[in-house]
Amino acid sequence: MSLSFIVREGFSGFGRAKMPAAITVTISFFALVLLGLFSTVSLSFFDIIQELRSRMELEVFLADSLTEAQAAGITGKIRELDGVRDAVYVTREEAASIFSRDFGEDVVGILGSNPLPRSVRLKFQPEYARPDSIAKVVPLISGLAPGLEVRYNQKYLGQIEQNGKLFTLLTGGMGLLIAVATVVLIGYTIRLALYSRQEKIRTMRLVGATAWFIGAPYVIEGALQGILSGLLAAGAVYVVFEQLLFTYEPAMYEILHPSALLIYPSLVLLGLALGIFGSTLSVGKYLRAASKR
Repeated sequence: MSLSFIVREGFSGFGRAKMPAAITVTISFFALVLLGLFSTVSLSFFDIIQELRSRMELEVFLADSLTEAQAAGITGKIRELDGVRDAVYVTREEAASIFSRDFGEDVVGILGSNPLPRSVRLKFQPEYARPDSIAKVVPLISGLAPGLEVRYNQKYLGQIEQNGKLFTLLTGGMGLLIAVATVVLIGYTIRLALYSRQEKIRTMRLVGATAWFIGAPYVIEGALQGILSGLLAAGAVYVVFEQLLFTYEPAMYEILHPSALLIYPSLVLLGLALGIFGSTLSVGKYLRAASKR
C-alpha cells in the first residue's frame, strides 16, 4: 500500500507543480540536446583519431649487406613485436613501383639504376600508435640487425595525440558543466515543491513517517522530469541526424551515424540518472535541515 502511495504522490506532484516542472524540463531538454550533439561529434572525433592511428606507418630501411633470408627473418621478428598489426617486406623492385605510382616518374629510367633500398613497412594497433609506445619499439627494431634505419612521421603522430588530449579536455569539461546545470535545475524544482508542501511534510513527520517515505515521491518526481527531458532530447537529436543531416549532408551523416545510435538511449538514461541524482540531493538536504528545526 505504501509503495502505491509513493508512486501516486510522485506522479501527482509532477502534475501539481506544472509551471516549475515545465521550465525545468524545457531547460534540461535544451541542455541534453546540446550534450547529445556535442557527444556525438566527440565520439566520432575519437573514431577518426583511432582511424588515423591505425593508418600511421613506420618504415624500417634495411642495409644492403643483409641477405634476402636475413631480411625475411627480420620482417618476421618485427611482426611478432607487441602492438604491431602488420609488417610487409618491400623489395627494391616494389619500392621502385611504389615511387612510380606516387610520383609518376620511373626512377630506374631516369637514373639508369634502382637506388631505392629494401624496407619493412609496419602498422600498429591503434592503442599502440602513440608516441610513447612507438618510442619503446624503435630501439627494439634497431637492435635486430646492424644498419637498420627506422623512420616515421613523429610530428604527425604528436599532433594527433595533442589534438586528442585537447578535445578530451574540452568534451569532458563541457559534459560536466551541462550535467551539473541539469542537476541543479531539477534539484531547484524539487526544492520548490518541498517548500510548497512543508506543512504536509511536517504532519507526516509527526505521525511517524520515515525520511524515505516522505522523500521518495519527490525523487520519483525528479526522475519523471529527467526521463521526460531525456526522451524529448533524444527525439530532437534523432530529427537532427536522421532527418536533416541525412537529407542535406549525407557524407557527414555517414561519419556521425554510428555514434548517434549510441547517443539516443544514452540521453534517456542520462536524463533519468540526473533527475534521480538532483532530486535525491535536494530531498536529503531539505529533510536534514527540517530535522534540526
